[in-house]
Amino acid sequence: MEALITSFGMVAIAEIGDKTQLLSFVLAARFPRQAWRIVAGILVATLANHFCAAAVGDWVALHVGPEPMRWILGLAFLAFAIWALIPDSLDESDARPLRRGAFLTTLVLFFLAEMGDKTQLATVALGARYDSLLQVTLGTTLGMMAANVPAVLVGESLSRRFPLARMRFVAAAIFAVFGALILLGLDFGLTPSG
Repeated sequence: MEALITSFGMVAIAEIGDKTQLLSFVLAARFPRQAWRIVAGILVATLANHFCAAAVGDWVALHVGPEPMRWILGLAFLAFAIWALIPDSLDESDARPLRRGAFLTTLVLFFLAEMGDKTQLATVALGARYDSLLQVTLGTTLGMMAANVPAVLVGESLSRRFPLARMRFVAAAIFAVFGALILLGLDFGLTPSG
């Protein structure tokens, strides 16, 4: 249960202001009255992407010893903290809809936009930390949905009311705390034991 809750919280906060959340706004505007098709596309794309990422993390945990893993995870979370401070933007090429309808367009664009994104890399790190592929995948997917469904349902009015810049600082702080705790060996169960 810890893997699910931690994965959910970290990704939900890190996703605020991320390019995939911006993509949710764009898709909602481009496909009016098709919110549930967009949400379904986000769900399927995220499940596929984060399952693969968590599986990579799981594999890494099996093949890397506890001490190197502590350093890898600690430094990774500190890097995520720095990355979270950098505002994301959405290239016009990322937002151009395909001629396939809301579901397929969302599925393809979301899967591609998430490749190499901080939430995908955080999922790899969480998969390496926890020995629970299902809980990490479910937690990170629910975190993505928690951040993106409101973006789809409310659209641009949400971005005017919600201080995205402030949330980047909250996400950075959470990543930095996790990284520091891991590196100091005061991780309270955050790193895998040998």
